[in-house]
Parts: sequence; structure tokens; C-alpha cells
Amino acid sequence: MKHILTAIVCITFFVSCGKSKEEKVPVKAKKTTVIKTKKAPKKEMVVVDADGIVNVNMITSDRMKFNLRKITVKAGQKIKLTLTHTGKLDKRVMGHNVVFLKQGVKTSVFASKAAAAKENDYIPEGTSAVIAYTKMLGGGETTTIAFTAPAAGTYDYICSFPAHYAMMKGKLIVE
Repeated sequence: MKHILTAIVCITFFVSCGKSKEEKVPVKAKKTTVIKTKKAPKKEMVVVDADGIVNVNMITSDRMKFNLRKITVKAGQKIKLTLTHTGKLDKRVMGHNVVFLKQGVKTSVFASKAAAAKENDYIPEGTSAVIAYTKMLGGGETTTIAFTAPAAGTYDYICSFPAHYAMMKGKLIVE
């Protein structure tokens, strides 16, 4: 019995003093929680100031789009439009403007005449089809025009750079 007791003590001693193997248990990744915060407020694109002037901030880029597809004003109201071209390309390659056309003017017919008026920033000389227009801008440029809203009705506006009118267009709605 003495030998059995000595054997048990020795086995216990060896087992407890020996190197233990650490079991590596895979750690599960913690779930990621996405917390949505409120976006910064958008800058208003059409604002009527204390004097009743409609301030329109129109933005375009090298992607051939206006940020506004519709502008609503009252007949006889003063409009101050600021056009900003946020792109990088030169106006000879990706120029943009805004041309407000009178009622009944077909945009495709006007655009065809405008394409031939390169020397005049693509605005046909002597035309009676235009209410107001901005100069042609290249990337990084801004311009401002002021005009008075015409009689009640719906008016088209386009970019007159060749072939842009198909994508760069909108409506001026005068109430």
C-alpha cells in the first residue's frame, strides 16, 4: 500500500507541475453598431429674402446636371441666380450656363442655333427667345445674374453648351 500511495503522490506531483496546454478558444468578433447621426442641414437652394428677392443657388459639375429641376416664383418677382460650376474641366471642354427661354421656344431648335454660336458663349445673337442667361463657366467658376420673373406660366431653362440641353434642363414655374 505504501507503494500505491507513493505512486499516487508522484503522479499528482508530475501532473500538477507539468506544462499545461492552453486551449485556444476562438474569440468571436464583437458586433459593430452603426450610429446614424443627423446630417448637416442642406443649404437652401431657393430663398426669398426680406426684400422679396428670390435668391437661387444653382450648382453644376462635370457630370452635366443642374441641382435644381424646378424653380417656382411669382410673376414680377425679382430673381437673383448664382450659378456655381463645381467641376474641374475648362469651359471649352465642359462649359455650363443657364438660359431661361420664353414660352413656346422649342429647346432642341434653340440648342441647335446655340451650338453654332461658339464665339458668343453659345447664345445666338439677335435672338428673341431668351428671357435671361448667365455667362458660360468652366470648373471652379461662379457667376450671378438678376432678372424679373415674366408673366405666369411655365418656362424652360437649359445649358446651351453643345448637346448639354438634353440632360441639363429644368422648369421655371411662374405663378
